[in-house]
Amino acid sequence: MRLDLSGKTALVTGSSQGIGLAIATGLASAGAAVVLTARGEGKLAAAADEVRAAVEGAEVTTVAADVSTDEGTATLLAAVPDVDVLVNNLGVFGAQPALEIPDDEWRRYFEVNVLTAVRLIRAYLPAMRDRGWGRVLQIASDSAIVTPVEMIQYGVSKTALLAVSRGFAKEAAGSGVTVNSVIAGPTHTGGVEDFVHSLVPGDLPWDEAQREFMRVHRPQSLLQRLIEPEEIANMVVYLASPLASATTGGAVRVDGGYVDSILP
Repeated sequence: MRLDLSGKTALVTGSSQGIGLAIATGLASAGAAVVLTARGEGKLAAAADEVRAAVEGAEVTTVAADVSTDEGTATLLAAVPDVDVLVNNLGVFGAQPALEIPDDEWRRYFEVNVLTAVRLIRAYLPAMRDRGWGRVLQIASDSAIVTPVEMIQYGVSKTALLAVSRGFAKEAAGSGVTVNSVIAGPTHTGGVEDFVHSLVPGDLPWDEAQREFMRVHRPQSLLQRLIEPEEIANMVVYLASPLASATTGGAVRVDGGYVDSILP
């Protein structure tokens, strides 16, 4: 399979680290010019250097902006008015007792995890549709289907993101633009390491803490380990490529078998 995105521009939100950075690197490896966006200029510059080090000749642009706000979105759109591939990866998560989550926290999760994607789809989809080609991808989570009791605000926001993808796929019907979600399972990132250590008691070494976390908090996983960001990126690059032209409106799983379902 040749995943060729030469001549395409791909924007990945929340791409200064973790899954977003792995996705940007994968897209660059397939020949896309990539746009990294996050809030911190310093972290973005370091991330861009990582992509260039990993992919010889990579074309990388960075835009420092908080795209969870109207102002930050306007900054991004002024710098990058058009893209061929949009990957809505930005998201927040954290553990909190269900009955103690205040309204403001619910609003924050919907603003960052849902409305950010809606704003950017609304901005970029029309030109994709006019050209007759485009890819829109949302990075969702197994928590969209298996709502975790320790962070239901996160799970509910990711459930909404699946509906966002399905709805906009209908809006793009027949245009050559595909819109999909990628359901990522428990993935090894810096933020998840902190999350694991917050739930696993004691000062265990990382390998032991990870195994204990999966055993106690994610026993449904058939992989029985955390997924590496590059494994999520591989699916995203495929769905962004011309080879995935018949996949749209879907929620495609890279969850290590965590979701107990025979459907994707």
